[in-house]
Amino acid sequence: MQRRALLLGGLIYGLLLMGLITLRGELLALAIPLLLYLSAGLLYGPAPLRLAIARHLSTDRTTPEAPVTVTLTITNEGEPLEQLLLEDLVPPPLRVVEGEPQRLTSLPAGATCELRYTVAGPRGYYLFPGLQVGASDHLGLFQRRTLLPAPGRLLVLPTPLKLRQVPIRPWRTRVYAGFIPARRGGPGVEFFSVRSYQPGDPLRWINWKAGARHPRALFTNEFRQERIADVGVILDARRRRYVRRGEESLFEYAIQAATALAEAFLNDGNRVGLLLYGRFVDWTFPGYGKVQRERIFQALARAEMGESLVFEKLEYLPTRLFPPHSQLVLVSPLAQEDLPTLIQLRARGYSLLVVSPDPIAFEVGAMADRPEVRLATRIARLERALLFRQLRQAGIGVLDWPVDQPFDRTVHATLSRRSLWVRGGPQIVGRAPATLR
Repeated sequence: MQRRALLLGGLIYGLLLMGLITLRGELLALAIPLLLYLSAGLLYGPAPLRLAIARHLSTDRTTPEAPVTVTLTITNEGEPLEQLLLEDLVPPPLRVVEGEPQRLTSLPAGATCELRYTVAGPRGYYLFPGLQVGASDHLGLFQRRTLLPAPGRLLVLPTPLKLRQVPIRPWRTRVYAGFIPARRGGPGVEFFSVRSYQPGDPLRWINWKAGARHPRALFTNEFRQERIADVGVILDARRRRYVRRGEESLFEYAIQAATALAEAFLNDGNRVGLLLYGRFVDWTFPGYGKVQRERIFQALARAEMGESLVFEKLEYLPTRLFPPHSQLVLVSPLAQEDLPTLIQLRARGYSLLVVSPDPIAFEVGAMADRPEVRLATRIARLERALLFRQLRQAGIGVLDWPVDQPFDRTVHATLSRRSLWVRGGPQIVGRAPATLR
């Protein structure tokens, strides 16, 4: 708009100059209406903007694609504004599903107007940058534009998948009672061993069959103690590990798996921490209960894939963040080059479970059924099966998740207490590739 005023001023100056040089009155007369037009614009131009803006969201935390109503209340604390254009900046990829984030209105001094619309979007952490404001006069000659702060935060949390208890068997547990069988005897439910009778042992614990074979001694049953443990959930966020299928990314399924596992471990009373490993390391310190659940969910809502030369390989995992002999759960599509690092973690005394969303089935689902596709799929499945076999031989648990199947059903069908004691450590067997059945 200022450009229009400059052009108008230049035209007036040119007409006046030409009229004075040529001594032609009609040129001076042509400049008079333009001069009056410019003077009116200067006289009735917009005053400096003094607006108070308050933003309100119907909720500041929601689930993916759930509608959220955004309301902005704008109050004019300055002079009257004849023509006011309000445009709220919506952070992508949020979408406006109802209403409009912009409005053209007039606002007298002390008056208030309201801007309301509804948005929805995928998982993420969104910050509203502010309100773009433009004020001009009715003649359209002068305009003031500025970006006024209107802070707002919307947290779209990942969809939680409910899981029952996820059986794990770390080498070391904490002193508090829980649901994880410890590697020592004491009060419990599951039988552990038999020891000599000690005064004070309950009579119902006496093993009468063992006493019948040894008449001069009494024996007492010991049960496996159940306690809580330290659990570290590691989410692989390296971009090159994940494939896309149109607008859909395998990374979102990994987010769902990490969310469900963290919530299940917290519900069992364990101390849970979260590590995001990709463009950088994002560490959520271990904790308990609902507060820790909120911290982990917020970290997963902000999680993004990325690339980094430093964290290109798993060998730079900051394992010192996890207590020794604790349970680690890695959520990753996996690759052959990750094998040595995982074996080293197992050798250091960590109980390790790998939850792997199947990238092969995910990518093949978007391809045409051609002979070369079937051959490439068979080779990829053989390589993946070999990788899983090497992990299991090292005592590492593996859960292969075809993402077209419900995660809770895959977990409950695969994990069992009996399968957790093989070769001195956990060995959890997932489904066999279709080409090997």
